[in-house]
Amino acid sequence: MKRSCGILMHITSLPSNEGIGSLGKPSYDFIDWLKTAGQKYWQVLPINPTGYGDSPYQSPSAFAGNPLLIDLWELAGMGLLGREDIKGREYGEDPSTVDYEKVISQKNELLEKAFRNFSEDVAYLAFVQEQAWWLEDYSLFMAIKEQNGLRSWLTWDRDIKMRKPEAMKAAREELADRIKYHRFVQYIFFTQWKKMKTYAEKNGISIIGDIPIYAAMDSADVWANPTMFTINIELQPTLVAGVPPDYFSATGQLWGNPLYNWERMEKDNFEWWLSRIDHAMKLFDIVRIDHFRAFDTYYAVPADAKTAEYGDWRKGPGMKLFNTIKKELGEVNIIAEDLGDIFDSVKVLLEQSGFPGMRVLQFGFNNEHADNSHLPHNYPANSVCYTGTHDNDTIIGWYRSASGSAAKMAKSYVDIRPFAKKNFAFIKSIYQSPSELAIVPMQDALGLGKKARMNTPSTLGGNWTWRMKSNPPPSLAKKLKQLAEAYLR
Repeated sequence: MKRSCGILMHITSLPSNEGIGSLGKPSYDFIDWLKTAGQKYWQVLPINPTGYGDSPYQSPSAFAGNPLLIDLWELAGMGLLGREDIKGREYGEDPSTVDYEKVISQKNELLEKAFRNFSEDVAYLAFVQEQAWWLEDYSLFMAIKEQNGLRSWLTWDRDIKMRKPEAMKAAREELADRIKYHRFVQYIFFTQWKKMKTYAEKNGISIIGDIPIYAAMDSADVWANPTMFTINIELQPTLVAGVPPDYFSATGQLWGNPLYNWERMEKDNFEWWLSRIDHAMKLFDIVRIDHFRAFDTYYAVPADAKTAEYGDWRKGPGMKLFNTIKKELGEVNIIAEDLGDIFDSVKVLLEQSGFPGMRVLQFGFNNEHADNSHLPHNYPANSVCYTGTHDNDTIIGWYRSASGSAAKMAKSYVDIRPFAKKNFAFIKSIYQSPSELAIVPMQDALGLGKKARMNTPSTLGGNWTWRMKSNPPPSLAKKLKQLAEAYLR
């Protein structure tokens, strides 16, 4: 990785007239803007279907693409929709927010219509065959889930929940049309993704993807592979994921995802993880793995716990997993999200893996005015630095609400001057650092306040909804390019 810079901006946040960003013109326009801004990387959040709370980190599949990101105008270009089908619909009233309920309703209706107008061709049949290893389970899972009013698979009839052969055969026959629909949607998504990714490559923009470390409980992954997770013989979770009380929450974060049965996975040569990393590396140039520390030691909470306060730390697979990945897949470009309560053993694992870790400028400022690893002068070259992540307040929102001593430390450190734009002082600080890659959330590049925050951990509602009202101005691109050139990025 050469010394460079990029922007963190999820696809949902791109401006469009259809209530949400997409893989069509909104993405192409943003790639053009990144190029003029002297950026080399575009970092996105997970592109899987969203789940509980509209979170991209709680998906019904670790492999499928999010139907909400499909560009409707490209479907019109294929003759599957009319332009009049797309125009004049109610996708949401506020262009700065994703109204998921309305977007889901409208897009699903239009995707259904496009499916009815679609004729299977060679490209489609090839996709279905090539991706069958995950697509068949996912398509069947979603079809059964619809049949059950979108309820969790844990509530389904016992035979289909247990994947009894007779029940599976009957479901495939009864739900054949719905299974084809979900195959079609995935074919369209990945066709559009490949086209957009090729455009990014031609314009010198590399894409950084993001994969959550855990699979969602209510997912095709867990339903199809229960022995790979902490699930008992009755298919009930016994231990779930989370983190203990920390900076973000006094009672910890209870994520609820089933944990991996690492002993069982090792016997299978980590096949599920190999498939996941291989799949991701075909979609992205670099992959950020969320909550990397759990590969060393992970926090296990009893499944019936109400908060994450009373879990315990357990040993993860460590370098056994990464040695297997490197042996089977070669050198892979991975960013390790090593934030939070980090033990020395996690630091050792990160060093052994060779993967760059993360540094977050906001975490560097404290009431004690104390030196720490999140201050730019301490960043190692083999790291990726951020003004903030999707889980942080915007840098301006943080600065305005920070305690007096932390704000004073920040003001002095980044040299905030009267009448100057504060966000650029923070951006300049990470651009100056030794980190090979500096990433700025789009909200921080725009200098927006806390209303533009993407996610507040341990809260439900109002997250993942922020959008840009319009494409960023050329003047911002010019300023970022000047900074990138000044600091040899």
